[in-house]
Amino acid sequence: MEFTSPEAEQRYADLGGALAATVVGLDFDGVLSPIVEDPSQAHIHPGAASVLADLAEVVRAIAVITGRPARQALALGDLDNLGAEMGEHGRELFVFGQYGNERWSSTQRRVISPRPPHGLATFQRELPGLLRRADAAEAHVEEKGLAVAVHTRRLPDPAGARERLLPAMRELAEAHGLVVEPGRNVVEVRSSGMTKGHAVETLVGELDAGGFLFAGDDLGDLEAFAAVEKLRAEGMPTLLVCSLSDEESALADRADVVVDGPDGVLDLLRDLTRRATAEISG
Repeated sequence: MEFTSPEAEQRYADLGGALAATVVGLDFDGVLSPIVEDPSQAHIHPGAASVLADLAEVVRAIAVITGRPARQALALGDLDNLGAEMGEHGRELFVFGQYGNERWSSTQRRVISPRPPHGLATFQRELPGLLRRADAAEAHVEEKGLAVAVHTRRLPDPAGARERLLPAMRELAEAHGLVVEPGRNVVEVRSSGMTKGHAVETLVGELDAGGFLFAGDDLGDLEAFAAVEKLRAEGMPTLLVCSLSDEESALADRADVVVDGPDGVLDLLRDLTRRATAEISG
């Protein structure tokens, strides 16, 4: 765990004093789950369930805020069972899928989702031709129901392929009233109007949060970082955590704490839990 400034270290201490009112928001891939070549195999870190269950005892709520479909995150993280365990202790777990377009909670236990955006079906029909023209026909296309993601990780030059695809996919997306969300060796196309930042704002409003921690790892988390920075400017104790990798470092300059992948995220959450537990015991 590395603090990016003396002010960041103070923010960590300040948040520790407000944990009982704090909401903890976590991305899934790269934060709770290691990045893997096949997105369908990105299972949650084996130590995450126990860490989150312990953390839930000392915070207001925990929310997984991900670009994945909510049902997929629930399955890969076994979050339904974790939510049930938290519920037995009066704690709540949320999952905001597809950048907040889908929502699940351990009290409702069902996914609330809108209809697919207008124009997505046409975009998907035109996508294979775009991939061929960009010399990326072998890219993995993931259909998410409310979005479509093109993964370049398996191609010979993943970063180069993503850069070739990005302008062409943006142009086609805009022609169909959609927006592009670039990430780690992936370009996603979805409807506009909902971001991880909106999910942060929703949680703060509904839970009357008195603090917010968000941990992310790539470009798709920038809106969540911006929402937390706004809360900070309004006087709320906050902490921004970057789960660093060799592939993406866009968040490092804006984070308070930089950690080494999911292992580092869990170590940080353990430390916060220990501090809170020690204060309660003392």
